[in-house]
Amino acid sequence: MSTSIPFIQNVETDAMASAAEQTRPADMGDDFRQEAREWIAANFPASLRGTDNAMSAIEGPGDETPDQRKWREAMGGKGWGVPTWPKEYGGGGLDRAQARIVQEELARVGAYNPIGGMGVMMFGPTLLEYGTEEQKREHIPGIVRGEVRWCQGYSEPGAGSDLASLQTFAEDKGDHYLVNGQKTWTSGGQWADKCFALVRTDKTQKHAGISFLLIDMDAEGVETKPIRLISGQSPFCETFFTNVRVPKENLVGHEGQGWTIGTRLLQHERSSLSGGSGSASRMNAGNSVPSIAKKYRGIDADGRLSDADLRTRIIKHEMDQRAFALTLRRAALEAKGNAGPSAATSIMKNVGARITQDRAELNIEIMGMQGLGWEGEGFSEEELTQTRTWLWGKAVSIYGGSSEIQNNVIAKRILGMLDHQ
Repeated sequence: MSTSIPFIQNVETDAMASAAEQTRPADMGDDFRQEAREWIAANFPASLRGTDNAMSAIEGPGDETPDQRKWREAMGGKGWGVPTWPKEYGGGGLDRAQARIVQEELARVGAYNPIGGMGVMMFGPTLLEYGTEEQKREHIPGIVRGEVRWCQGYSEPGAGSDLASLQTFAEDKGDHYLVNGQKTWTSGGQWADKCFALVRTDKTQKHAGISFLLIDMDAEGVETKPIRLISGQSPFCETFFTNVRVPKENLVGHEGQGWTIGTRLLQHERSSLSGGSGSASRMNAGNSVPSIAKKYRGIDADGRLSDADLRTRIIKHEMDQRAFALTLRRAALEAKGNAGPSAATSIMKNVGARITQDRAELNIEIMGMQGLGWEGEGFSEEELTQTRTWLWGKAVSIYGGSSEIQNNVIAKRILGMLDHQ
């Protein structure tokens, strides 16, 4: 999707890139760049130039146009949607230098990456690390090709920030589990094919009683009810499980390992969200703040915004945003081997949330009354979009782990501060 940090998601979240990446001679890099450029030119439909990745959006899949389908199938078949994922599961099998070249060449012609969603952002990297060989071969190819949508079954009505209090129970029935319970804030659950969920398999232990289970969303006993948000959209839903049969082979890791696996997955999620990928990129859509300010506030004889205070705040925001983008890229380029995202993603997530909300607040302030419209002929489409973007942005510091939760992670795991009774 459109973002101020083009295609950073794939650089940051491809946790399984080879640790043995070699420094390539310049001519080898040039050869691969030419190959990538020619392949993109031959496969990317010109009609899609500058458009978004519908697969990454959580508003629902919609109907693919023939060109959108052609592009998704081409990138999915090539494996370049997840360029550094292992080739044996359909990924690109590229090293990081080659992946950067692919991203640069896509950006050069205004092409989006058609492979996205929670399968790419969170579940895929986690399964590559914890899944069995059979699970990888069953689930990774569908993610690579953009054919299977995944949703996340974590939060419950009584277990949000205190996720370990979850009560959705998976009862051992021999060759399968029988799942009963409820999840909430299931992003895209009403459109998803499958769900990766944290469930309780042992009621006598809190963290050690949690397991990581894969559930088909079309299984008998699964029901979803969309939640309408203040922005007017319904990208989330409540999900109910009533006597849902789940095969034992859908358990990832072993019973009681769910908290460890689920925490690792959240690191991948925060890494993606901090980069403005996935749904968070919506906040960066549209024109730049300076261009919006010039349009609505006008300029003086020297070509500057006449409001000096506003000008200063916009400059500060632009500096913060660009410094953040460079920090993300540096962190991505310095990542080695299978280390994947660390607790430092909590810092990135908090900073990214603040910048996202600052941008929305600035745009609404700049537009004045025109930035507060909900409907009607007196407002342009851009103005109505900004209103909804501003309202949507309030959730950025909540989903993926609230800012307060991230502060706890930063204090404990980065600063080494422990709780004292």
